[in-house]
Amino acid sequence: MANPNIVAVTSILGGNAGWNLSATATDTLMTVGSNVIVKVNRITVANVDGTNAADVSLFVDGMGSGTTGVTTTGADATVYLAKTVSVPADATLVISDTPIYLMENDILKGGASAAGDLDLFISYEVISSS
Repeated sequence: MANPNIVAVTSILGGNAGWNLSATATDTLMTVGSNVIVKVNRITVANVDGTNAADVSLFVDGMGSGTTGVTTTGADATVYLAKTVSVPADATLVISDTPIYLMENDILKGGASAAGDLDLFISYEVISSS
């Protein structure tokens, strides 16, 4: 698994991504490529339905066993960032405003309880040392 030295990187590329979530709670939203890590800065979800609340689920699948110098024991390969969290009509929920690192081959997945009701927005940086 790639673990770029974030002190000696060759590039840090900022980006944003957004999705109108489907009712499939396991849709693949983002897959981290080879030889990079992704620093997720902020995740928000907005309910665009003016009448009904909707639930959001968001998780990381395929998590590695840690990084150089750290050994994790009993770690799950799939970890939820939000699990069936209700977002009121016409409201926005901050899922995370604390940085999260996604390692090579990690997959961000998620969905909503009602198709088309929730917009997910992520601000991130792709960090590479090659």
